[in-house]
Amino acid sequence: MEAQYKVLCVCLGNICRSPTAEVVFRHYCDQHQINIIVDSAGTSNYHPNKAPDQRSQLHAKKRGYDLSSLRARQLSTQDFLDFDLILAMDHQNFDDIHDLLQRAIFQFGSHQIRAKVALMSEHDPQYPQQALPDPYYGGDEGFERVLDQCESSALAWINILKKQLNV
Repeated sequence: MEAQYKVLCVCLGNICRSPTAEVVFRHYCDQHQINIIVDSAGTSNYHPNKAPDQRSQLHAKKRGYDLSSLRARQLSTQDFLDFDLILAMDHQNFDDIHDLLQRAIFQFGSHQIRAKVALMSEHDPQYPQQALPDPYYGGDEGFERVLDQCESSALAWINILKKQLNV
């Protein structure tokens, strides 16, 4: 039996963008009846085991997404063995993920690496290759933009994965 497909959403601190992307991606998996495991992590260890930012939770809740049970964690070399797809929220995260990927290859060998790394917006027709701007130091519009872009990008990925996984 083939292992279940797993997606990891990654931003800097794992308290704003990536947890939002996780719940939005999971919502679309459920809506499209695709059995994919979705998780999130941060490239940094700024907020270990902390709940998502209250503003992220508030804006997500207005759209019907619940982030309250999520807890921040740092991306690890093990994630490259455990996940099929690692989605970076911006270009700096993408570069940081690739740096850690090199360590994972050194640690485990390239034949063990399961994960492909891509931008969250890679296939998004509305926000092509655009970074999800970090809303942490901004106002409400930043959190709404993250939700808009997560919805658009997640749906684009769902359509790609449905074809790829023959669902």
